[in-house]
Amino acid sequence: MSIRLSSLQSISANREDKKFTSNIKDKPISQIYNEHVFDDDAIKKYVMRDAYELLLRSIKTGQRIDEKTADFVAIGMKNWAMDKGVTHYTHWFQPMTGKTAEKHDAFFRLNADGQAIETFDGKLLIKQETDGSSFPNGGLRDTPTARAYTIWDPSSSAFLQETSYGKVLCIPAIFISYDGNSLDLKTPLLKSNHALDKAATAVCKYFDERVSSVQSQLGWEQEYFIIDENLYNARPDLVLCGRTLFGNASARGQQFDDHYFASIPERVHDFMIDFEDDCLMLGIPITTRHNEVAPTQFECAPHYETSNIAADHNQLLMDMIDRIAKRHGLRVLLHEKPYKGINGSGKHNNWSMSTDTGENLFKPSKTDSSNLRFLTFFINVVKAIGDNSELLRASIATSGNEHRLGANEAPPAIISVFTGDDVGAMLDCFSAGDDLPSFDESLFEIDLEKICHFNKDSTDRNRTSPFPFTGNRFEFRAVGSSVNVSHPITVLNTIMADQLTKFKENVDSRMAHGAGTDDAISDELRKILSECQDVIFNGDGYSQEWVDEAARRGLPNVKSTPDALRAYISEGSKELFLRHKVFTEAELEARYNVMTEEYIHKLEMESRLFEEISNTQIVPAVVEYQNLLIQNIKDMAEIGLGQESDVMKDQLTEISHHLKAMMGALSLMGRTRIEVLKNETDYEIARDYYEKIKPLFSDIRDNADALEMLVDDKIWPLPKYRELLFLR
Repeated sequence: MSIRLSSLQSISANREDKKFTSNIKDKPISQIYNEHVFDDDAIKKYVMRDAYELLLRSIKTGQRIDEKTADFVAIGMKNWAMDKGVTHYTHWFQPMTGKTAEKHDAFFRLNADGQAIETFDGKLLIKQETDGSSFPNGGLRDTPTARAYTIWDPSSSAFLQETSYGKVLCIPAIFISYDGNSLDLKTPLLKSNHALDKAATAVCKYFDERVSSVQSQLGWEQEYFIIDENLYNARPDLVLCGRTLFGNASARGQQFDDHYFASIPERVHDFMIDFEDDCLMLGIPITTRHNEVAPTQFECAPHYETSNIAADHNQLLMDMIDRIAKRHGLRVLLHEKPYKGINGSGKHNNWSMSTDTGENLFKPSKTDSSNLRFLTFFINVVKAIGDNSELLRASIATSGNEHRLGANEAPPAIISVFTGDDVGAMLDCFSAGDDLPSFDESLFEIDLEKICHFNKDSTDRNRTSPFPFTGNRFEFRAVGSSVNVSHPITVLNTIMADQLTKFKENVDSRMAHGAGTDDAISDELRKILSECQDVIFNGDGYSQEWVDEAARRGLPNVKSTPDALRAYISEGSKELFLRHKVFTEAELEARYNVMTEEYIHKLEMESRLFEEISNTQIVPAVVEYQNLLIQNIKDMAEIGLGQESDVMKDQLTEISHHLKAMMGALSLMGRTRIEVLKNETDYEIARDYYEKIKPLFSDIRDNADALEMLVDDKIWPLPKYRELLFLR
């Protein structure tokens, strides 16, 4: 029996074997939330008061923690963890792979007398040494050098990871080289937060002297697909690439629009409850779950958090989600495009800015003075996006996202801003010097008995825009589902910090020449707004008309990842990141090198897997069916029915045609790959993979998918789309 048919038989058994009972059934969320987090309550209980206050001050103001305070925190953290059955600890960090990494050490030690003790001190809490030679570095270290450090990030709470046989204390950390270069994604995010805080606070003081800090806030929406583990294991492409390289479209896909917000399948619902339980205990404030548009596609989303915490929590969630799915005989796919012809997955980043006085800087107000503040930050965002659209495009450039962007399911690669009607009207009035319209919420009255009236939002949502304003935040919709959100948020924070810095310099200059504060701000905003009109688009971003219009406006439309990534190493980007001390030039070059190399490796892997699956599974199945047809044709001829076998002869001819075309494309791909790898630079290799190798993927697949429709179902080796998408 084929692996495919065996997998199909196993699904029913899986349903029976994986009965789920929640470990925290009947407990309210408030009782389990943060149970596995060294949060404020735990710190108060386990850390001396003076050390607790110093730690709190460090988190709020950035004041550096000394080693003595770290000793007290470490002792409290160890005691809390051991009370929960923990034996090991680790610095939990995020190297340039975009994933997470950890090295476990035991609290257990032998003292000078050879006695067993448990110990953990401030030195161990603050710094751990690790081998940096096996992580991507992009040229930041010489080949013989290996030493690197993980350094405690006090602003992100320690937490416990639990498996069947134990628990580990995870301490969020940054990751730097022996020379101090950033080897991770957290360090630049923290630096960009600092740059934004400094620039935004300075501008806020025009409106409120009480403001002493500004934080970027993030609420991500994680989309993902679920598949039965048996079917997953029968698809080598899903196991290795996260997406199906082959598969003819199912007769039923998403054309009925019947999956979005539909009833969640029981097996998936059980998984979601189990998964959310673990998330909540780890302090991830998950509140939303639902079916997404495509069959077997789902989404979860948390409350807003500061961007550093939100990024940590999203990485932790992506670490956990597939592991927990396995408990239920399922697997989770985070790839942006697991299935051809089916909507892919994104990770919408809802980004905003808030003050320490509790004000959302992107929330319009009913009063003119507050709306001047709103317009200040809103218009500066639009300007920052318009001036740095290629860099923002680079921040979401991956091989997976190439399949998704602009595919009538996600925004195009053209970066634009949607303002909405009400804000658009406000901008028009402001430009003309007219009174600003009121932002009073209008009452939506439904002419239907018993149905309540409600307040209508100030703007609709534009799902076709890569960067729409949605009432009190911007939604960066173009981010891919598998990425570390630190990439795009670091860029967003930095370009906004840069624009606000320029804005304040110009406003101060106007004031120095005699202008009043409000007049100086308004005049500078009108100037800025006139310069960034081209990036504002409130229409259908999926349409060809917008692509044509964007070209007329001169907006970049960078479709390939290799070309998009080059924005990281442009002179403008280097100057930008150096100005705000987010990246050094070497660190920028390193990130470009790492991401370009990753792109090459992924396409090379897919190329080789196309060959392997074709030659070892598809071709043998096709030849087996050809032989059956040939034998059938011979048998019919022997009994005098040769003419009646013409239909089978035609089918045999069609099969042979597609098989020959597929093998020809495979052969050409192998030869082309050898030539591509002769290029001198990674950029040239990546570009040729995109331009020369990737089109052959489609040629191979189109013929293989045609063969799937011609070969006997019992013989076809790979689980089909109807099975992947609709077997629950």
